Amino acid sequence: MTGSVDTTLDDAAAVFATARRRLFGIAYRMLGSAAEAEDVVQETWVRWQTTDRSVVVNPQAFLTTAATRLAINVLQSARSRRETYVGPWLPAPVDTSEDPTLGAERAEALDVALLVLLERLTPTERAAYVLREAFDYAYPEIARIVGVSPAATRQLVSRARKHIASEPRNTVTSTERRALLEAFLAAARVGDVERLERLLAENVVTRADSNGTAKHVARVAVRGRHKVARVLSSFAEIFWAGITTRPIEVNGEEGMAMERDGELVGILAVTASAEGLHELMWQLNPEKIDPFRRARAGRATPEGSG
Repeated sequence: MTGSVDTTLDDAAAVFATARRRLFGIAYRMLGSAAEAEDVVQETWVRWQTTDRSVVVNPQAFLTTAATRLAINVLQSARSRRETYVGPWLPAPVDTSEDPTLGAERAEALDVALLVLLERLTPTERAAYVLREAFDYAYPEIARIVGVSPAATRQLVSRARKHIASEPRNTVTSTERRALLEAFLAAARVGDVERLERLLAENVVTRADSNGTAKHVARVAVRGRHKVARVLSSFAEIFWAGITTRPIEVNGEEGMAMERDGELVGILAVTASAEGLHELMWQLNPEKIDPFRRARAGRATPEGSG
């Protein structure tokens, strides 16, 4: 009897392993947090272990549905938790430089700016959009997963698309974006207002996420070329003291790592167009940066050295 049970659990683990990357990818895009996404994946595994798998016709559909609905529940409870969050909220970054670990065939709904936009959608809209745009699920499949009709599912995705299309997105090449970013950092370090204004789009917005832990940063989103340049200039001398920067890949796009004494203390992601920089997203919350830092440190450690 023991052998039979072990075999069944081995089979369950094998099925789950084939879905794990996709489940994490769905949950991360919905939640904007690798830690919360991992919790969803683990809870999905528990449900898969404890369900009567003999009656499950489509294991992959079961797992996707369980993970998506769990993520919707987390989103609904997160809204009340974030009411006590100090300052702007940004997603926790993930390191995609070597292994995306997010299980999608394409990077849609992964970049930081889009995850910020997804925060404005309802949990069900967010789920429908992620399943459709990042994982190419058919509308009838999404309808079964989120528990609405196919027609309602199309409306959910359509509303999400319209909302997202109304906001600026990256429209420059990676080379142009890097040049803009490097020029911006050079001007920001010295607080050169005129140079900053030349690099910023008229409707630029800057957000710094630290949950109140970082000093010398605005605790609200600041909008407009002149205001953003002035704010960055006023904090420049103290904020950049001892900080070095280097390019990194974050959420599938190039960003900038900010380090002090070799330790990662911040990550800057941007949105840019021919008009200049539209969004500046500063992740300064140690709790959100730590998983990113540990992931990179783990890859830098030679195998067998730990």
